[in-house]
Amino acid sequence: MMKRTVTGLLFLLAAAPMWAQSDPEYRMEAGAGVGMMGYLGDFNSSLTKDLQPMGTVLARYNLSPYMGLKMNVSFGKMKGSSADVKTYYPRFASAPYSFSNSLVDVGIAYEYNFLPYGTGRDYRGAQRLSPYATIGLGATYVSIKNGDRKSALSASLPIGIGVKYKIGDRTNVGLEWAMHFSLSDELDGQKDPYGIKSSGLFKNTDCYSTLQLTLSYSFMAKCRTCHNEDE
Repeated sequence: MMKRTVTGLLFLLAAAPMWAQSDPEYRMEAGAGVGMMGYLGDFNSSLTKDLQPMGTVLARYNLSPYMGLKMNVSFGKMKGSSADVKTYYPRFASAPYSFSNSLVDVGIAYEYNFLPYGTGRDYRGAQRLSPYATIGLGATYVSIKNGDRKSALSASLPIGIGVKYKIGDRTNVGLEWAMHFSLSDELDGQKDPYGIKSSGLFKNTDCYSTLQLTLSYSFMAKCRTCHNEDE
């Protein structure tokens, strides 16, 4: 009986590395997120004022446990009013200007994980929890209801930070805050309300912040025979 027990334990110990190596490393993720969006521009200078709901659908390609590329399409609203700021605008002295515009953002971003992100089985030393930084390029379209024009389209530069946690082998949850710097001063429906011409890449342009919680599902397992087992 003792001999059979020892033999069985030795077999389990020998098989354990094989089971661990069979755990796949997933390349792709798809998911969605919800959160809040805040406008920053001529008619608002506070990150926490007039926050509006937003939603996101996303896909992520994991280059390695440290790096990834994220593609997203986000939908939200921007809200503000000249009555909420101390700045004096001659055009709106008698009748304050207010807006509530719908926004669509399409972008691609590079993500860098400060810790090797994973379950700990598909990559040696991987961590289920990792903070990360992100930077990317995007395009922002705004439908304007009350302004000098009916719509605005601009390129944008999103920069943000976040944290992601792997709650299961294929399930990921993340929390991300990002600032989206646009190249337009018309996302709020008004161009140069100061009446003073300005120049520069981001001089007197509108921007918006996003805070969102995301949930994604991993798929497309990496082929184990395509690389060294010691990687």
